[in-house]
Amino acid sequence: MKRKPDLLWILVIVFGLGVVTTGYAQSLWANKTNAPPQVTQQIQPFKR
Repeated sequence: MKRKPDLLWILVIVFGLGVVTTGYAQSLWANKTNAPPQVTQQIQPFKR
């Protein structure tokens, strides 16, 4: 007889996928923050 996977294992797998996905998205985001110089130019006029 095959058992259904426990809820604990399902949560472990979902949490692990979340950690991997978050790390991958942050690495992509960190690589793209160096590219646009327009963002810094838009922030500067708000200084007093």
